[in-house]
Amino acid sequence: MRVGRVVRETNETKIEVVLDLDGTGQHEVRTPLPFLTHMVEQLARHGLFDLTVHAEGDVQIDGHHTTEDLGITLGQALAQALGDRKGIRRYGWALLPMDEARVACTLDLSGRPFFVWEVPLPKAKIGEFDSELAEVFFEGFARGAQCNLHVVKERGDNLHHLVEICFKSFAKALEAATRVDARVSGVPSTKGTLTI
Repeated sequence: MRVGRVVRETNETKIEVVLDLDGTGQHEVRTPLPFLTHMVEQLARHGLFDLTVHAEGDVQIDGHHTTEDLGITLGQALAQALGDRKGIRRYGWALLPMDEARVACTLDLSGRPFFVWEVPLPKAKIGEFDSELAEVFFEGFARGAQCNLHVVKERGDNLHHLVEICFKSFAKALEAATRVDARVSGVPSTKGTLTI
C-alpha cells in the first residue's frame, strides 16, 4: 500500500497527515483556516487521493506557520508513500481553467526540491486566508516532497478563482506523476534513484 503517515509538532503547530495515493478522493480535512481546508480538500477530490489532515496552529498570530507546516507535512507524507519511487510516471502536468482564470502546474518527483511560482496575486484576504500563503503552501510542499514544482498563471483576475485553480491543477499534475505505469521498469531515472 502506498500510504504516508506523518506527524509534525512544533511550538507553533501540530499537523497530522495520512495520505493514500491509491484512493478515491475520500477526505477528512480539519484546519483552523476554512479556506485552506477547502483548498486541501481539492487535492484529495481532484487528485483521487484518500487524505486525512488534522492541523492546529497559532492562527491568532496569522496563518503562515499553519499553512507552511501543512505544506511540508503533506509533502513528507507523499515522499513516504512513494517509497523508492519505482514504477511511477515521475512527471505530471495540468493546465486547467476556472471561469476567467487559467493556471499551469508542472512537477517532477525527482528527489530534488526546486520551486517556481509565477502567480502574481494582490495582497488580500480570502476569508481569513492571506493570498500570499498560497505560495507558502506550495513551497513547503516542494521541500517536504523533494520535488520540482512550477506553478504559472496564464490569465485571470478573480483572487478566489486563481488560488483555487492553482490547487486543482496541482492535484491533477500530482495524480498523473504518482501513477504506477506497468511499462516503467524500476526507477524512472538513468541514475537509478530518485532520492538525494
